[in-house]
Amino acid sequence: MEQKEILVKSTLDSSMQPSLFYKSETNEKRPLLVGLHTWSHDRFNQINNMLPYARKYDFNLLLPEFRGNNLETNPICTQACGSDYAKQDIKDAIDYVIDKENVDNENIFLLGLSGGGHMSLLMAGFCPEYFKAIGAYVPITDLEKWTKQNKNYCEHVLACCSNNVDEMKKRSPLSYVENIAKANLKIFHGKFDPVVPVSHSLELYEEIMSKHPNARIFLDVFDGGHEIDMETAFYWIISQYKGVKKAKVTG
Repeated sequence: MEQKEILVKSTLDSSMQPSLFYKSETNEKRPLLVGLHTWSHDRFNQINNMLPYARKYDFNLLLPEFRGNNLETNPICTQACGSDYAKQDIKDAIDYVIDKENVDNENIFLLGLSGGGHMSLLMAGFCPEYFKAIGAYVPITDLEKWTKQNKNYCEHVLACCSNNVDEMKKRSPLSYVENIAKANLKIFHGKFDPVVPVSHSLELYEEIMSKHPNARIFLDVFDGGHEIDMETAFYWIISQYKGVKKAKVTG
């Protein structure tokens, strides 16, 4: 699959925002996998994770930038880290490739881990109707709480959110429970995660289930840490694309 750099005009500020796009090797309309980069990196970060699976299943692959990393060294970090600009950049990039490429818009999937998991959940709260299924691995769900739990990232969160608690809440998935409950979403979190405590995913899941017990929101607490198993992640994506037959259990 050939790598194509695309520039998409933001519908919020008219700036040209970069993404990477890998076109399916067939000429027919094919599903789109949207892969989101981690907290400290950019659009190139998930090529090695995502591209082999896009090739294997003949999916189109979109890797958006959404204003870059969430570090205080990023000169536009206040526009990154789940801002309105970052969310709109992802949505604009999806709209662009639907318009320009052979994308099956009934089969759009979203996958992110860590900072990308955080953004996956925010996109579930922003436009859940866009995605056939969403996978969020080891996500941050409460930025204010995380600043107290992980001092290595505290200064970066504060910089991105202009030291404003209300801004931290605005950029936290826990603030969007009602919309996230409309998504078809699976959250994966390592029980022994030393970077983002598993409580982030547990609390979001419990909050959604208490209000929307029939929502298609699922939680997988796995034996591990701050990591992703791409086979498991893509099994979720493919199961929602093709459907997977399961054996019934009898008593």
